[in-house]
Amino acid sequence: MEDLKQRSVCEFNNDLRLKGFNVFQIEDDGNATRIYSRKDFYKICLTTGKSKIHYSDRSFETEGTVLFFGNPHIPYSWETLSTSYVGYTCLFSEEFLLQGERSESLQQSPFFKLGGTPILHITETQRQFLNSLFERMIEEQKQDYTFKSDLMRNYINLIIHEALKLQPSENYSQQKNAASRITSVFLELLERQFPIETADRPLQLKTAQDYAGNLNLHVNYLNRAVKQVTGKPTTAHITERMIAEAKALLQHTDWNISEIGYALGFEYPTYFNNFFKRMTGTNPKALRMAEV
Repeated sequence: MEDLKQRSVCEFNNDLRLKGFNVFQIEDDGNATRIYSRKDFYKICLTTGKSKIHYSDRSFETEGTVLFFGNPHIPYSWETLSTSYVGYTCLFSEEFLLQGERSESLQQSPFFKLGGTPILHITETQRQFLNSLFERMIEEQKQDYTFKSDLMRNYINLIIHEALKLQPSENYSQQKNAASRITSVFLELLERQFPIETADRPLQLKTAQDYAGNLNLHVNYLNRAVKQVTGKPTTAHITERMIAEAKALLQHTDWNISEIGYALGFEYPTYFNNFFKRMTGTNPKALRMAEV
């Protein structure tokens, strides 16, 4: 069953990459809000239920129906709090949308840009109308219509324009001091390094000094800010994210351990093995075997 599920996800991602868009209905348990792992796709979700969404340096608690806009360049996570969670999701690449007449970058949209408001509360009347748009999109993507891509772009733009008419949600908490802003940008940059999709392109930013240099900050200043806001040093965040990625690659790819180590920036397999065992208490091979 797990292998079948994994193949289904792979087929989904391959289809999404090929077409540049995909629209689907969210399952009752809300898992479809997290079904894809690619970082190069934008997301629009229309969902009904109770959840908590962490987006950059803000947290949103939502109940009822909301319209959510996810940007692959801004880290976010989604906690489903209710047992019933339904709705629709549309995934698309910026390249796909910009093939139409609309030429401005999605990252400049008030819903997709850093510091924007990605969540809108939706009334029942608005929900019914938006539901109809998503349902039409699902039906249209099954057809062989010659200009289907143009039609799907029009639907996506229509949803964005409908959202522009609505009042942004103010149900969020935002930390505004300098340390919080620096920490937010650091965590965003950290998340942009993942997921690792090919074994021949090693991780470029591996140390606190690497991130500080990329952000044009002194490493001590970055460390103080991150420790003040999160309670953990910069290195701890980097290490935790690298270990999480290592586990994902060990469990969900057929790359050998040397390839995984190289992709994570370790020149020699021994260095990767020692790092992994020091952080997890086990070695990569043992973890992979335990998952079989």
